[in-house]
Amino acid sequence: MKTKELFFSILISVMLTSCVPINYFQIYKATPSEKVTLKENFLVYEDDNCKVFYNLWSDGGNIGFRFFNKTVQNIYLNLEESYFILNGIAYNYYKNRIFTNSASLGASASNLATNSKSMTGVNYLDLLQTNKISASNSFGIVSTSGYSVSYNEEKIICIPSMTSKIITEYSINKSLYRDCALFKYPSKKNIETKHFEKSDSPLVFSNRISYTIGKSENPVKFENEFFVSEITNYPKSEIIETKYEKFCEWTGTKLVEYFKNTSPDKFYIKYE
Repeated sequence: MKTKELFFSILISVMLTSCVPINYFQIYKATPSEKVTLKENFLVYEDDNCKVFYNLWSDGGNIGFRFFNKTVQNIYLNLEESYFILNGIAYNYYKNRIFTNSASLGASASNLATNSKSMTGVNYLDLLQTNKISASNSFGIVSTSGYSVSYNEEKIICIPSMTSKIITEYSINKSLYRDCALFKYPSKKNIETKHFEKSDSPLVFSNRISYTIGKSENPVKFENEFFVSEITNYPKSEIIETKYEKFCEWTGTKLVEYFKNTSPDKFYIKYE
Protein backbone atom coordinates (compact mmCIF):
# COMPACT_ATOMS: atom_id res chain seq x y z
CA MET A 1 0.00 0.00 0.00
CA LYS A 2 2.82 2.38 0.88
CA THR A 3 4.46 1.61 -2.46
CA LYS A 4 1.28 2.64 -4.32
CA GLU A 5 0.97 5.83 -2.30
CA LEU A 6 4.61 6.71 -3.03
CA PHE A 7 4.12 5.99 -6.75
CA PHE A 8 1.06 8.24 -7.00
CA SER A 9 2.83 11.01 -5.04
CA ILE A 10 5.75 10.92 -7.48
CA LEU A 11 3.38 10.82 -10.47
CA ILE A 12 1.42 13.84 -9.22
CA SER A 13 4.67 15.76 -8.58
CA VAL A 14 5.91 15.04 -12.11
CA MET A 15 2.57 16.11 -13.62
CA LEU A 16 2.53 19.36 -11.67
CA THR A 17 6.16 20.08 -12.53
CA SER A 18 5.55 19.45 -16.23
CA CYS A 19 2.81 22.12 -16.22
CA VAL A 20 5.20 24.85 -15.05
CA PRO A 21 6.73 26.71 -18.04
CA ILE A 22 10.54 26.90 -18.20
CA ASN A 23 11.86 30.19 -19.51
CA TYR A 24 14.81 30.70 -21.86
CA PHE A 25 16.42 33.83 -23.26
CA GLN A 26 17.97 34.46 -26.68
CA ILE A 27 20.57 37.20 -26.18
CA TYR A 28 21.69 39.40 -29.09
CA LYS A 29 24.86 41.46 -29.06
CA ALA A 30 24.99 44.37 -31.51
CA THR A 31 28.09 46.05 -32.89
CA PRO A 32 27.62 49.77 -33.70
CA SER A 33 29.28 51.85 -36.41
CA GLU A 34 32.54 53.62 -35.55
CA LYS A 35 30.84 56.93 -34.69
CA VAL A 36 28.76 55.31 -31.92
CA THR A 37 30.72 54.62 -28.73
CA LEU A 38 29.96 53.21 -25.29
CA LYS A 39 29.77 55.99 -22.68
CA GLU A 40 27.96 56.38 -19.36
CA ASN A 41 26.20 53.04 -19.83
CA PHE A 42 24.77 54.22 -23.16
CA LEU A 43 25.71 53.88 -26.80
CA VAL A 44 26.35 57.50 -27.79
CA TYR A 45 26.60 59.34 -31.11
CA GLU A 46 27.87 62.94 -30.94
CA ASP A 47 28.44 65.77 -33.39
CA ASP A 48 28.93 69.53 -32.94
CA ASN A 49 25.23 70.11 -32.24
CA CYS A 50 23.77 67.08 -30.52
CA LYS A 51 24.20 63.84 -28.61
CA VAL A 52 22.09 60.78 -29.35
CA PHE A 53 21.82 58.08 -26.67
CA TYR A 54 20.83 54.45 -27.21
CA ASN A 55 20.11 51.57 -24.84
CA LEU A 56 18.98 48.50 -26.78
CA TRP A 57 18.36 46.35 -23.69
CA SER A 58 14.70 45.25 -23.72
CA ASP A 59 12.57 42.33 -24.89
CA GLY A 60 12.78 42.56 -28.68
CA GLY A 61 15.34 45.38 -28.59
CA ASN A 62 14.62 49.11 -28.27
CA ILE A 63 15.95 51.18 -31.16
CA GLY A 64 14.43 54.36 -29.67
CA PHE A 65 16.81 57.18 -28.74
CA ARG A 66 17.25 60.28 -26.58
CA PHE A 67 18.22 63.38 -28.58
CA PHE A 68 20.13 66.06 -26.62
CA ASN A 69 20.54 69.60 -27.99
CA LYS A 70 24.03 70.94 -27.23
CA THR A 71 23.52 74.33 -28.89
CA VAL A 72 22.10 77.65 -27.66
CA GLN A 73 19.37 77.53 -30.32
CA ASN A 74 16.35 75.31 -30.85
CA ILE A 75 16.94 72.14 -32.86
CA TYR A 76 14.08 70.89 -35.05
CA LEU A 77 14.02 67.12 -35.50
CA ASN A 78 12.31 66.23 -38.80
CA LEU A 79 10.47 62.94 -38.24
CA GLU A 80 9.09 63.01 -41.78
CA GLU A 81 12.64 62.52 -43.05
CA SER A 82 13.83 60.20 -40.25
CA TYR A 83 13.63 56.42 -40.55
CA PHE A 84 14.27 53.14 -38.77
CA ILE A 85 15.89 50.77 -41.27
CA LEU A 86 15.96 46.99 -40.75
CA ASN A 87 17.73 44.76 -43.28
CA GLY A 88 17.29 47.37 -46.00
CA ILE A 89 13.59 48.10 -45.32
CA ALA A 90 12.80 51.68 -44.21
CA TYR A 91 10.08 52.42 -41.65
CA ASN A 92 8.82 55.97 -41.15
CA TYR A 93 9.01 57.68 -37.78
CA TYR A 94 6.25 60.05 -38.87
CA LYS A 95 2.97 58.23 -39.62
CA ASN A 96 0.43 61.09 -39.79
CA ARG A 97 -1.58 59.67 -36.88
CA ILE A 98 -4.24 61.31 -34.71
CA PHE A 99 -3.96 60.65 -30.98
CA THR A 100 -6.86 60.97 -28.54
CA ASN A 101 -6.84 61.40 -24.78
CA SER A 102 -10.19 60.88 -23.04
CA ALA A 103 -11.58 60.90 -19.52
CA SER A 104 -15.02 60.08 -18.13
CA LEU A 105 -16.88 60.30 -14.83
CA GLY A 106 -19.95 58.20 -13.97
CA ALA A 107 -22.46 57.94 -11.12
CA SER A 108 -25.30 55.47 -10.49
CA ALA A 109 -28.22 55.13 -8.06
CA SER A 110 -30.69 52.26 -7.62
CA ASN A 111 -33.73 51.33 -5.53
CA LEU A 112 -34.75 47.71 -4.93
CA ALA A 113 -38.02 46.57 -3.30
CA THR A 114 -38.83 42.89 -2.60
CA ASN A 115 -42.02 41.17 -1.36
CA SER A 116 -42.51 37.42 -0.69
CA LYS A 117 -45.08 34.93 0.63
CA SER A 118 -45.48 31.17 1.08
CA MET A 119 -47.85 28.91 -0.88
CA THR A 120 -48.75 25.29 0.04
CA GLY A 121 -50.14 22.67 -2.35
CA VAL A 122 -49.78 19.13 -3.72
CA ASN A 123 -46.95 18.41 -6.18
CA TYR A 124 -46.86 15.93 -9.07
CA LEU A 125 -45.94 13.07 -6.66
CA ASP A 126 -49.09 13.77 -4.57
CA LEU A 127 -46.93 15.04 -1.73
CA LEU A 128 -47.67 18.17 0.26
CA GLN A 129 -45.14 20.90 -0.58
CA THR A 130 -44.62 24.49 0.58
CA ASN A 131 -42.88 26.98 -1.72
CA LYS A 132 -41.82 30.56 -1.15
CA ILE A 133 -42.42 33.00 -4.01
CA SER A 134 -41.16 36.53 -4.23
CA ALA A 135 -41.52 39.59 -6.43
CA SER A 136 -39.10 42.46 -6.75
CA ASN A 137 -39.12 45.87 -8.33
CA SER A 138 -35.95 47.82 -9.07
CA PHE A 139 -35.27 51.26 -10.43
CA GLY A 140 -31.86 52.66 -11.35
CA ILE A 141 -30.31 55.81 -12.76
CA VAL A 142 -26.86 56.00 -14.37
CA SER A 143 -25.29 59.25 -15.50
CA THR A 144 -21.92 59.81 -17.13
CA SER A 145 -19.95 62.80 -18.33
CA GLY A 146 -16.58 63.06 -20.04
CA TYR A 147 -14.38 64.74 -22.57
CA SER A 148 -11.72 63.85 -25.13
CA VAL A 149 -8.87 65.76 -26.70
CA SER A 150 -7.47 64.84 -30.11
CA TYR A 151 -4.20 66.04 -31.57
CA ASN A 152 -2.19 65.32 -34.70
CA GLU A 153 1.20 63.68 -34.66
CA GLU A 154 4.02 66.18 -35.04
CA LYS A 155 6.15 66.13 -38.19
CA ILE A 156 8.74 68.44 -36.66
CA ILE A 157 9.77 68.13 -33.01
CA CYS A 158 11.34 71.15 -31.36
CA ILE A 159 14.13 70.41 -28.89
CA PRO A 160 15.03 73.54 -26.88
CA SER A 161 18.62 74.46 -26.05
CA MET A 162 20.37 72.14 -23.56
CA THR A 163 17.39 69.78 -23.26
CA SER A 164 16.50 66.30 -24.49
CA LYS A 165 13.52 64.54 -26.02
CA ILE A 166 12.95 60.79 -26.27
CA ILE A 167 11.81 59.23 -29.54
CA THR A 168 10.46 55.66 -29.39
CA GLU A 169 8.55 53.69 -31.99
CA TYR A 170 10.07 50.35 -33.02
CA SER A 171 11.41 47.07 -31.65
CA ILE A 172 14.37 45.52 -33.47
CA ASN A 173 13.26 41.88 -33.61
CA LYS A 174 10.55 39.68 -32.08
CA SER A 175 11.24 36.42 -33.97
CA LEU A 176 13.47 33.73 -32.48
CA TYR A 177 16.60 33.04 -34.52
CA ARG A 178 17.17 29.35 -35.24
CA ASP A 179 20.48 27.73 -36.17
CA CYS A 180 21.83 24.16 -36.05
CA ALA A 181 24.69 25.39 -33.86
CA LEU A 182 22.33 26.75 -31.18
CA PHE A 183 20.34 24.52 -28.82
CA LYS A 184 16.85 25.96 -28.51
CA TYR A 185 16.52 24.66 -24.94
CA PRO A 186 20.10 24.56 -23.68
CA SER A 187 21.30 23.39 -20.30
CA LYS A 188 24.20 25.10 -18.57
CA LYS A 189 26.60 22.61 -20.19
CA ASN A 190 25.63 23.12 -23.84
CA ILE A 191 25.39 26.91 -24.19
CA GLU A 192 26.85 27.96 -27.55
CA THR A 193 27.35 31.36 -29.19
CA LYS A 194 26.89 32.04 -32.90
CA HIS A 195 29.20 34.78 -34.26
CA PHE A 196 28.58 37.00 -37.28
CA GLU A 197 30.28 39.61 -39.42
CA LYS A 198 28.24 42.42 -40.92
CA SER A 199 28.16 40.61 -44.28
CA ASP A 200 26.39 37.54 -42.88
CA SER A 201 24.55 39.05 -39.92
CA PRO A 202 20.82 38.19 -39.73
CA LEU A 203 20.02 41.71 -38.49
CA VAL A 204 21.51 44.97 -39.77
CA PHE A 205 19.61 48.02 -38.53
CA SER A 206 19.99 51.77 -38.21
CA ASN A 207 18.37 55.13 -37.54
CA ARG A 208 18.60 57.81 -40.21
CA ILE A 209 17.97 61.16 -38.55
CA SER A 210 17.44 64.61 -40.03
CA TYR A 211 17.42 67.92 -38.13
CA THR A 212 17.93 71.66 -38.56
CA ILE A 213 19.39 74.27 -36.21
CA GLY A 214 17.28 77.34 -35.48
CA LYS A 215 15.61 78.70 -38.60
CA SER A 216 18.18 77.22 -40.97
CA GLU A 217 16.85 75.55 -44.10
CA ASN A 218 19.94 73.36 -44.44
CA PRO A 219 19.25 69.99 -42.78
CA VAL A 220 21.91 67.98 -40.96
CA LYS A 221 21.60 64.25 -41.65
CA PHE A 222 23.37 61.25 -40.15
CA GLU A 223 22.90 57.50 -39.75
CA ASN A 224 23.62 55.32 -36.70
CA GLU A 225 24.05 51.74 -37.88
CA PHE A 226 24.33 48.46 -35.95
CA PHE A 227 24.58 44.78 -36.82
CA VAL A 228 24.02 41.70 -34.68
CA SER A 229 27.43 40.10 -34.13
CA GLU A 230 26.54 37.42 -31.54
CA ILE A 231 23.50 35.31 -30.62
CA THR A 232 23.36 32.99 -27.61
CA ASN A 233 20.54 30.96 -26.06
CA TYR A 234 20.50 30.66 -22.26
CA PRO A 235 18.34 28.96 -19.64
CA LYS A 236 16.75 31.38 -17.20
CA SER A 237 19.13 30.34 -14.39
CA GLU A 238 22.08 31.80 -16.33
CA ILE A 239 20.38 35.12 -17.02
CA ILE A 240 18.24 35.85 -13.95
CA GLU A 241 19.30 36.06 -10.32
CA THR A 242 17.03 36.39 -7.30
CA LYS A 243 17.98 38.65 -4.42
CA TYR A 244 16.47 40.98 -1.86
CA GLU A 245 15.73 44.51 -3.02
CA LYS A 246 18.12 47.12 -1.62
CA PHE A 247 17.89 50.89 -1.44
CA CYS A 248 20.64 52.82 0.36
CA GLU A 249 20.94 51.02 3.69
CA TRP A 250 17.46 49.51 3.51
CA THR A 251 17.02 45.84 2.54
CA GLY A 252 13.59 44.51 1.60
CA THR A 253 12.01 41.26 2.77
CA LYS A 254 10.75 40.16 -0.64
CA LEU A 255 12.93 38.38 -3.22
CA VAL A 256 13.07 40.14 -6.60
CA GLU A 257 14.36 38.84 -9.95
CA TYR A 258 17.18 40.79 -11.67
CA PHE A 259 19.06 40.32 -14.92
CA LYS A 260 22.64 39.31 -14.15
CA ASN A 261 24.47 41.11 -16.96
CA THR A 262 22.77 43.90 -18.87
CA SER A 263 24.42 46.04 -21.51
CA PRO A 264 23.20 48.87 -23.81
CA ASP A 265 24.57 47.01 -26.85
CA LYS A 266 22.52 43.87 -26.13
CA PHE A 267 18.85 42.88 -26.23
CA TYR A 268 16.90 39.68 -25.71
CA ILE A 269 13.87 37.58 -26.61
CA LYS A 270 12.20 35.64 -23.79
CA TYR A 271 10.59 32.30 -24.72
CA GLU A 272 9.26 29.15 -23.06
